[in-house]
Amino acid sequence: MDLNALAADIKTWAKALGFSDCGITDTDLSLEEPRLKAWLAKNYHGEMDYMARHGMVRARPQELLPGTLRVISVRMDYLPRNAAFATNLKDPQQAYISRYALGRDYHKVIRKKLKQLAERIESSGLRLGYRPFVDSAPVLERPLAQKAGLGWVGKHSLLLNEQAGSWFFLGELLVDIPLPIDAPHSGDCGSCVACITSCPTGAIVSPYVVDGRRCISYLTIELKGAIPTELRPLLGNRIYGCDDCQLVCPENRQAPLSLEADFQIRNHWRDQSLVALLGWDEATFLQRTEGSPIRRIGYQRWQRNLAVALGNAPYSTAIVQALQQARPEASELVQEHIDWALQQQKKKQWLHASLLPRKTERLVRIIEKGLPRDA
Repeated sequence: MDLNALAADIKTWAKALGFSDCGITDTDLSLEEPRLKAWLAKNYHGEMDYMARHGMVRARPQELLPGTLRVISVRMDYLPRNAAFATNLKDPQQAYISRYALGRDYHKVIRKKLKQLAERIESSGLRLGYRPFVDSAPVLERPLAQKAGLGWVGKHSLLLNEQAGSWFFLGELLVDIPLPIDAPHSGDCGSCVACITSCPTGAIVSPYVVDGRRCISYLTIELKGAIPTELRPLLGNRIYGCDDCQLVCPENRQAPLSLEADFQIRNHWRDQSLVALLGWDEATFLQRTEGSPIRRIGYQRWQRNLAVALGNAPYSTAIVQALQQARPEASELVQEHIDWALQQQKKKQWLHASLLPRKTERLVRIIEKGLPRDA
């Protein structure tokens, strides 16, 4: 079989399935192992024990599927239409949810398409050993994607592309056929440090290095216990994830909007007030998050995050009443965060303090100047 022709066909099939880009690389990530070891040694993974447990397997795809020779790396854009970043961040009484999570769970969407791609390869007459991955196994997907030519790893540790910015998901298909490989992407961020200086919690401790324990995405999604008291005011109204490092990135000014229907914002997430969301009981939470990545944090962490955001909001009798009403039925963890929020509200009642930190005000100005039309 002509493997060059097959590689070209694979990229054509990937585009037909809805992937925005596709590249092929080998499995050699030996250069990443020292960086991964150093990151783990500093405990930057926090409570994400699986990262340490898998160790160097993350840099050795061939150990995940014995016989693997190549990694087919794919990109799928997810920036939804009418994302309303600025208006949402401006209003501290509205809930801010990372834009990747406002549609259908991307794991399911991309894994299904990767399986279809593998089946299409098999239909060409090959006996194919393969395994698809979508942020669901110990794979260093960004270095693999850079080696496959899809972009470069930015200083915020996300993959960047000069045409697509960073508003996209990555997926990998491990295969056991010696396809020709693509040239690595040679881009870089130059002297830009916008993501580092704009991170609300200072989580990007140096270029390309993120202390996960300070990252708002980690704090609102991965962390199972109490959010550190000193970091709570820095979360603002962000209750699930954070997009700040992407919003300030110059490469995202011309990022394309997603054409994938599953990644468009579900109506029940638009213009949701923090008070209204705190009023959801667990059954409502489970019903509204069906098929959504948000469900993975569970009802307790959902309430915990909302309590922190309400503590950060300007003083309001409606907020105080909502917190007081939710407290009796809440878990001990959530009660602790509600008590903190009530203390914050009491302080603001006397001091007339404003919620919006200067960094958020600056972020809103940047968003209003630089986002793609309709984003």
